[in-house]
Amino acid sequence: MATDTTPTRLEGKKAAMVFCWLLGNGCLFPWNSMLTIEDYYGELFPDYHPSRVLTLVYQPFTVTTLAILTYYEATANTRKRNLLGYTLFFFASLAVLILDLATSGKGGLGTFIGICVFSAAFGIADAHVQGAMVGDLAFMHPDFMQSFFAGLAASGCLTSALRLITKAAFANSKDGLRNGALLFFAISAFLQLSCVFLYAYAFPKLPIVKYYRSKAASEGSKTVSADLAAAGIETLPETQVDEFGNTLERKGNVQLLKENIDHAVNLYLIYVLTLSIFPGFLSEDTGWHSLGTWYALVLIAMYNVWDLIGRYIPLIRVLKLESRKMLTVATLSRFLMIPAFYFTANYGDQGWMIMLTSVLGLTNGYLTVCIMTSAPKGYKGPEQNALGNVLILCLIAGIFSGVVLDWLWLIGKGW
Repeated sequence: MATDTTPTRLEGKKAAMVFCWLLGNGCLFPWNSMLTIEDYYGELFPDYHPSRVLTLVYQPFTVTTLAILTYYEATANTRKRNLLGYTLFFFASLAVLILDLATSGKGGLGTFIGICVFSAAFGIADAHVQGAMVGDLAFMHPDFMQSFFAGLAASGCLTSALRLITKAAFANSKDGLRNGALLFFAISAFLQLSCVFLYAYAFPKLPIVKYYRSKAASEGSKTVSADLAAAGIETLPETQVDEFGNTLERKGNVQLLKENIDHAVNLYLIYVLTLSIFPGFLSEDTGWHSLGTWYALVLIAMYNVWDLIGRYIPLIRVLKLESRKMLTVATLSRFLMIPAFYFTANYGDQGWMIMLTSVLGLTNGYLTVCIMTSAPKGYKGPEQNALGNVLILCLIAGIFSGVVLDWLWLIGKGW
């Protein structure tokens, strides 16, 4: 196992954290935009359960693509993966915008199928970006990983805030919901194009990023060669040796999974629970309250805000949970929220539901960052990259399973 040889002067560390935050934000902004305008799609496609169906379409493409990329991660070109992902995000966001304009905001099965196709494209793009970014950041400073995951959560906060603002601003407009939705995907397309240029030209040239990638390459990583070349650093030979002339070998994915099976299972269970409640249950099964059509938007916003807060708590070292046993206990304890949500939806008022949703978001963000920043410690660069891909695959698999289980809330409701 490699020792930590972080340089004493971390040139570009703050800039790298900001870039990681922006890249994380861009990774989920298109998808969160689609989720956040569920009131618009709910009105446009009232018979198709868009908040559930679009998520169910998105996830299989994400899981399948990520599984393939994880299998080949040792030789995959991280730079191409990320640039392809962000570029696909850009074109899919633009396509959603154009489809709505071309159909003049009319519903129908054909339009819904088109949106489902673009949802699948978001899933493929997500698999490229999340797997590649998490793998890349796994061998860098832990704060970079935290910033990336904070950016993921921030995309939810930003989309929720924008949705609440646009809903209020266009409340008296004939096409208010539609205007807000169009604004979302215009912003999304611009953000994705910005991420393409940010990752291509700015991020790889930061001194601290070049340091970590060079270190990973010296330990045998083949995934960083294109990014090093973009930074003007000559690619190292493919076969790496240690100071004694012995060929460096990395642990395989299966061995890494066995050594971190608790982290993998915990990530899976965290997102099984979260996605079995958010966003489908919160959008359709919480009843009607005094907030009316604002109720689901407020719940989604509260989840996103507390998810973001939870991802920053581990920066306070004394509050960061690193005990593998306690992480497992905390993960399993979250399942008590299933009966809590059920009884609150049927018998509680909106205040209790808002509180529960906040706890769901807080624990989701906190536990995710604790696991993802702790797991890669002690491994060599290539192993950290592989482990990052494996863990993000478990996370995405948990999301997919949670999306499927979310349909169980509809039992007995006629669909």
